[in-house]
Amino acid sequence: MNKILNSDKKIESGLIHLADVVDQRRDAFKAGQADPKTSYTALLFSKGDDGILKKIGEEATEAVMAAKDARNSNLAADQQKLLVGEMADLWFHCLIALSQFNLRPEDVIAELDRRLGTSGIEEKAARKATGKE
Repeated sequence: MNKILNSDKKIESGLIHLADVVDQRRDAFKAGQADPKTSYTALLFSKGDDGILKKIGEEATEAVMAAKDARNSNLAADQQKLLVGEMADLWFHCLIALSQFNLRPEDVIAELDRRLGTSGIEEKAARKATGKE
């Protein structure tokens, strides 16, 4: 159990560190210190909300296709590796979106923690009942 907790903390701290870097690059872009021609992160921020959200849609589609390919290959190692790569791309672009909206991975983690122990079906019904879906 301790090993799992330590691993969870390492994952969480890795996401937080990456979010810190993204936020720093967002701030550098806003201050005119990062050029979209030489910085991919600055390029994403230069596209604004719509460009960032479109990129998440593209990355999500690529992740779905990679998952299908992994399943169709009977979870072959090379296809699993491609799936992990696509998920990493998706997570990165989600961190960009969080930063764009002045949010952090800690906000998402807190929401997941809040939902822990609640049935997904119950959670969805509660959102529907309050008009949040």
